[in-house]
Amino acid sequence: MEKIWLKSYPPGVPTEIDPNQYRSLVQLLEESFHKFADRNAFVCMDKFITYAELDAYSKRLGAWLQSRGMKKGARVAIMMPNVLQYPIAIAAVLRAGYTVVNVNPLYTPRELEHQLNDSGSEAIIVLENFATTLEQVLSRTPVKHIVVANMGEMLGGLKGHIVNFVVRNVKKLVPAFSLPNAVRFKDALAQGGRMKLTPVEPGHTDAAFLQYTGGTTGVSKGATLTHRNVIANVLQSEAWSAPALGSTTASSEQLSIVCALPLYHIFALTACAMWGIRVGALNILIPNPRDIGGFIKELGKYKFNMLPAVNTLYNAMLNHPDFAHLDFSGLKIANGGGMAVQQAVNDKWLKATGVSIIEGYGLSETSPVATCNRADSTTFTATIGLPVPSTDIAILDDDGNPVALGQPGEIAIRGPQVMAGYWNRPDETAKVMTPDGYFKSGDVGVMDERGYVTIVDRKKDMILVSGFNVYPNELENVIAAHPGVLECACIGVPDEHSGEAVKVFVVRKDPNLTTEALMAYCKEQFTGYKKPKYIEFRDELPKTNVGKILRRVLRDEKPSDRKAA
Repeated sequence: MEKIWLKSYPPGVPTEIDPNQYRSLVQLLEESFHKFADRNAFVCMDKFITYAELDAYSKRLGAWLQSRGMKKGARVAIMMPNVLQYPIAIAAVLRAGYTVVNVNPLYTPRELEHQLNDSGSEAIIVLENFATTLEQVLSRTPVKHIVVANMGEMLGGLKGHIVNFVVRNVKKLVPAFSLPNAVRFKDALAQGGRMKLTPVEPGHTDAAFLQYTGGTTGVSKGATLTHRNVIANVLQSEAWSAPALGSTTASSEQLSIVCALPLYHIFALTACAMWGIRVGALNILIPNPRDIGGFIKELGKYKFNMLPAVNTLYNAMLNHPDFAHLDFSGLKIANGGGMAVQQAVNDKWLKATGVSIIEGYGLSETSPVATCNRADSTTFTATIGLPVPSTDIAILDDDGNPVALGQPGEIAIRGPQVMAGYWNRPDETAKVMTPDGYFKSGDVGVMDERGYVTIVDRKKDMILVSGFNVYPNELENVIAAHPGVLECACIGVPDEHSGEAVKVFVVRKDPNLTTEALMAYCKEQFTGYKKPKYIEFRDELPKTNVGKILRRVLRDEKPSDRKAA
């Protein structure tokens, strides 16, 4: 098909990238470790580590992992929030020739057991706060080697002891656990320092990461991201950001990236850690972005240039009283992904910071970036932007055929960042890959004559009211613009007259907002079949750990809980 989106590209952005410029992510990492050796690479709780230190620490830990006797390609799980041990562990696992399995540290025992067994993880690096979860399932998993980290060990000296005392004894965030054969992170580093890392050069098609996805829709599956997949997406992200950032790798001025989204999530893994390392940036690690006050206080210490976040995090920041004290003079790019960016949130952010939220789109299966609005954009487009370099987008009907321009269909993605497949699930892989190499996203979208793509919604989230399609994203964007609304989510509920009816859950910004007032607003904004039949006010909405609202949880509630407006 004709790549109509190329005519909308910013000047200077290439239409193609070359992932072959690196043999593997190991080569990319080691190039930056040497090129930027004297620069600070990561900071957490005021403790900085340089690229040279990241090089040395990861080499030691990699050597220790190799000493356990695991073969090339073995899976090593990492179960931590954003702490300094995380980037060290990622680099160590890759340099040792293994595959990183990123694990949500807030997983329940059931979820952890599934992921460790499905991935076949032989080792795990876990923060002690979550070790009790591992203890409960360890005997039923293939894990043989355990490294336990703690919050204070990389901080050093008195501060490290104080942090550990507070975490363990004051906040009581470390439940008692027993993992008899576990090795402390610092001990693994010390032991590895007396060993030699055997250089391993993975191939382009070797698995670098297993990113588990689909947990909100069914059995969680591991998207197999190869070294080539992630290299490609790093280079695509760099090329796409150039109009706002300039030539990052050639610049003597170091970029600062706010890494508030968790590194176990593909958005932060690529857009913060891997891309940041490639360009020699400083990543500001935020262990707990849900503490908005603490998050904002931490941001106040730095003149940051990039802030990748989800809509709910931007919204929470905007509504915090300390937000107004932040310095945004260095901000060049605010990336939005993971969920739709609402115009009401973008407009407030733009007014407060002078920078528009640049919305992009991707999935774990695409490493993740597939499309993005122009980095030099100053206006809200209400789209997910254009396909990034070396990426093709097709809009397909239910039979897999392209639809006419401007018509809705399933968004399908082809490019070097598209996964190799789901780990050990060829049947599931076959369901989502077309014969000509497109990944079927499960999202419904349209492409306009400029090549911009607009998400209509996920197929399963569509509401059918008397034969008419109603898309929750449209309703949520409009309702969120009401001055009395902080957050909202829409679902379809059974209705004896229309098949389904629209229900909206609302978190109020104005405590005096009434059902009647919001209904009147909706009547003004929506045609009859789109207007909510039910409105329910909540103190909060269910979300994933990266802030994405879970419509599934709302849909699964008992019908008796629903109240007509």
